[in-house]
Amino acid sequence: MEIPEQYKYAVIPHIMVDGAAEAIKFYATAFGASEYFRLEGDDGRIVHAEISLHGSALMLGDADAPFSPPGAVGASVALHVYVPDVDGLTAQALAAGADLLSPPTDMPYGARQSMLRDPFGHVWIFLTPIPA
Repeated sequence: MEIPEQYKYAVIPHIMVDGAAEAIKFYATAFGASEYFRLEGDDGRIVHAEISLHGSALMLGDADAPFSPPGAVGASVALHVYVPDVDGLTAQALAAGADLLSPPTDMPYGARQSMLRDPFGHVWIFLTPIPA
């Protein structure tokens, strides 16, 4: 699998909000966004969705741990970055002081992914496409 075109050379914002389904409706009405897809949990909350805002990708979902820092109200942000070697970058980030939220793992959507929190509280999701 290659990096999808809309993700090349970009840090993709991933916003976590209370009421992600309502947010998607708002972004469609207010900004002309279109929905690529959504994954819902058993409780109906959005685990992950992607929308397009005039050609730019935006990821979003309902605010749950690990995306909601202690004391956060309403919304939080994670940053997605495709990298050539998620395992190497994860090791480098841990050595520099990042906290591991999720180790490098092969995901069902064709990417190897890790999740880290930087010392400033931001969640970073690094991905490397898994060759088909």
